[in-house]
Amino acid sequence: MDGDDSNHNKAVKTWSTLLAGDKRLVTGNYIIVESFALIQNRIGLDAARDFKDSILPLVSVRWVDERIHDAATGAFFAASRRKLSLVDCASFEIMRAFGIEEFFAFDPHFAEQGFRFVS
Repeated sequence: MDGDDSNHNKAVKTWSTLLAGDKRLVTGNYIIVESFALIQNRIGLDAARDFKDSILPLVSVRWVDERIHDAATGAFFAASRRKLSLVDCASFEIMRAFGIEEFFAFDPHFAEQGFRFVS
């Protein structure tokens, strides 16, 4: 959504490919919270509303429950890495719990965890 982002062109191309394909698109509710905060901060409330209205209807949401939150919190503190977020760790736990092997993000932590960038 942010045309000034260094990954914008690659993101648009990958997103278009995903929409044209047969892969099921899944996200976690923590990702949605983080996305709203980043979009609102970087490009404004109208963009956040557009994200809600045009992007979110295209994905299935997996909700972080107490078990996933506890596992993510444990992994977060065990990793003891400043740049690894609780949102990242919750995403990894969701992916493992639901057998998701591919990701669409530009965060190197997903590949470090053994997940593959979507192709």
